[in-house]
Amino acid sequence: MPRMLAPTQAELAVLDVLPHAIVAPPAPVAPPAVRWRLRTKIAFRLCFIYFGLHVVPDFGLLAGAAVWTTNHVFKVSYAYVTTTTGSGDRTIDWVQSFVLLVVAVAGTALWSMLDRRRANYAALHKWFHLVMRFSLGATMVGYGMLKVIPLQMPYPSLSRLVEPYGNFSPMGVLWYSIGASRPYEMFTGSVEVLAGLLLFIPWTALPGALVALAATSQIFTLNMTYDVPVKLFSFHLILMSLFLLAPDVKRLLSVLVLNRTTPPSTRPPLARTPWVKWTLVAAQLLWGAYLIGYGLSGSIDGWYSRGGGAPKPPLYGIWIVDEMTLDGAARPPLLTDTERYRRLIVNNATSIVFERMDGSLISQPAKLDMAGKSMNLTAGAAPAPNAQPIAIPLSTSAGKFTFEQPDPATLVLDGELGGRKIRMRLAQFDLNKFLLLTRGFNWVQEYPFNR
Repeated sequence: MPRMLAPTQAELAVLDVLPHAIVAPPAPVAPPAVRWRLRTKIAFRLCFIYFGLHVVPDFGLLAGAAVWTTNHVFKVSYAYVTTTTGSGDRTIDWVQSFVLLVVAVAGTALWSMLDRRRANYAALHKWFHLVMRFSLGATMVGYGMLKVIPLQMPYPSLSRLVEPYGNFSPMGVLWYSIGASRPYEMFTGSVEVLAGLLLFIPWTALPGALVALAATSQIFTLNMTYDVPVKLFSFHLILMSLFLLAPDVKRLLSVLVLNRTTPPSTRPPLARTPWVKWTLVAAQLLWGAYLIGYGLSGSIDGWYSRGGGAPKPPLYGIWIVDEMTLDGAARPPLLTDTERYRRLIVNNATSIVFERMDGSLISQPAKLDMAGKSMNLTAGAAPAPNAQPIAIPLSTSAGKFTFEQPDPATLVLDGELGGRKIRMRLAQFDLNKFLLLTRGFNWVQEYPFNR
């Protein structure tokens, strides 16, 4: 029988650690979920409901509730407008925002009672943050492209050039003062597009929200101070920018105000699996590129179809009425004559503008036939910006003129309007006499030139 040797000290050490080596290590314990403060959870619930209903189409449900509230709660007695008018500050818009806020507050209260034990909404927040980023970014790009390609604030039309400044509304002053400086309009549009572009890129979303806050604050200020009826909408853009900035407010204050170092953002990524994460990043970049391309394409098309790049219509210009006869009787240029015209303005291919002796403007739908040398005017005049309601057949009825041009600067119209025979001899006004069109930009100025 072989002799058994006592184990050495080294062998005893191996035997001591062997059981521990063959036992599987315990699974890592997940860190406890970060608990949001109560006010943070309530604020998120309120923002989620309010902005979720604000940016997602409601298929008329919210609008219907707003109409009911307008009639039965606020008991509005005047005739308010529910159709699209270009104004975002209609009665129905304000009431709809009120309804939206009431629904959001009630929904927040119910949600808080049913889900009071939840630690946080980190997972839901990261996806809602994405929706808000692209909603705000798409809006900024859409409006910005209309300024990069100067369409939103158009260059002053010919009828605006002859209109007294005192007749402009505050919004008209803003619109045409910016429109008169296309480089400035393009600059403001570039800032808005930059905000959208940065918001579309995941790594630059924070500076994008900062730029958006600055741009929307400027927009809101202009709307409030020039009575532009987009006050409510622009205020919501400010709120959306603040929502995107809220998670990083402390970090921004540390760096920008307190001059302290700050840790990186703790916001979780949309996905942790690498291929899913990069797929989502690529999808965001592609969708952002599509929105920018779509906005740019639409603005370029608008520039060449209705903007400054559109071809000038035949007889484009301002024509001074030197002579006029009405039913065969000569009408001298008296300021008290409400049936005599002072100017004829051709600014586009679908209408002409008559200026009466008192300075009021009447826009008349018209179609020019250059081959037949005729001008057909349609009944139902569209009032020019400063026109007052009138009942003068000369300005509102259908008619037809034939015209001839003895020379390029002279126009003779002969025909009838509202059943009355009219003949006019007109001379073309030299547009270069408008200082606004000829002054331009000057690097060197010995004296201020402010007229």
